[in-house]
Amino acid sequence: MSRVYDSWEKLVGAVLDREELRRLALCDSFTTSNYSDHSSRFSFDSSAASSGRNNFSYPIARPIELKEIRKATENFRPAMFIGQGVMCQAFRAWIDEHALVASKPGSGMAVTVKKWCNYLERHQDWLKKIDYLVQLRHPKLVNLVGYCTEEDNMMLVYEFMPNGSLSDHLFTTQNQSLPWTRRIRVALDVARGLCYLHDRDRPIIHRDFKLDNIFLDWELNAKLSNYSYGTDDPTGEKACVGTHQVFVAHGYTAPEYTLKGHLTTKSNVYTFGVVLLELLSGTLASNLNLGKSYFGTKSRLLQIIDVRLGGQYSHDAAYEVVKLALKCLNQDPKARPRMADVVVALQQLQGHEPVQ
Repeated sequence: MSRVYDSWEKLVGAVLDREELRRLALCDSFTTSNYSDHSSRFSFDSSAASSGRNNFSYPIARPIELKEIRKATENFRPAMFIGQGVMCQAFRAWIDEHALVASKPGSGMAVTVKKWCNYLERHQDWLKKIDYLVQLRHPKLVNLVGYCTEEDNMMLVYEFMPNGSLSDHLFTTQNQSLPWTRRIRVALDVARGLCYLHDRDRPIIHRDFKLDNIFLDWELNAKLSNYSYGTDDPTGEKACVGTHQVFVAHGYTAPEYTLKGHLTTKSNVYTFGVVLLELLSGTLASNLNLGKSYFGTKSRLLQIIDVRLGGQYSHDAAYEVVKLALKCLNQDPKARPRMADVVVALQQLQGHEPVQ
């Protein structure tokens, strides 16, 4: 068994060397940040933040020994528990980012350890999932740092995102509201992340795309989380996956999926339109029951803009954002733009100066 595992490791390494060259060609810039998929659920010592911030390009994810993960999480002590996901438990931890061994809290790299609870998944399928996940490297994804498959344990270690989810900043009073310019920047970050997933040789559909799975790093840059849900099914423009494989939240569902169970990259575009309106209005998707006629005039548009944004934006820029959202929300998937087109549109919108 050890020989099989070693051979698999060498094969993955060879594939990743090629993928690293491809990543360098595709990515516009690389900033360093750290991550927790449930970072808003526990307090973080800001005095230790600088030591958890790393100034290096994202390395390829590597195996982490089970004993080191146990040490870093204090053997999964309840005090290290962050939260419960759909198929996993999350624990906070600190590791040495170079040696990938446990380090003292406040030193090394802050990470989140996801301990999978889906024991029905075959071990071989789990290895294939890791083989695919480690190839995904982009500054707008919450990136995989390492993984563990020892003793049939299934664990993924991700970078830590200290500023919580986007929903924390839009819908709670615990965090400072995001200004207009930052919201447009967040929308662009998210669009770039989706564009990277969609434009791969084998397109990836994010099957749980929503504000709760968009996280903010040290500088409030946005990154997509839980994109792994889209990696183990046939994908592409004509892909169709079963309802038991999808986690689309209420208010984010594209009409073609509701009616026929079809989920494609254009379904992600539809959900992006919903997210864009949430950013603009500061209102939950489930409460955005507004028809297109509502946005017919600029004066009516002003009625939905988050009151916390007063005086920060130009009316023309806000109207352009809404029109872009409506294009994404087109009932006909073929009429929706590609995420690459959305990226271009948002880059142009960044040129609009906010009203002082």
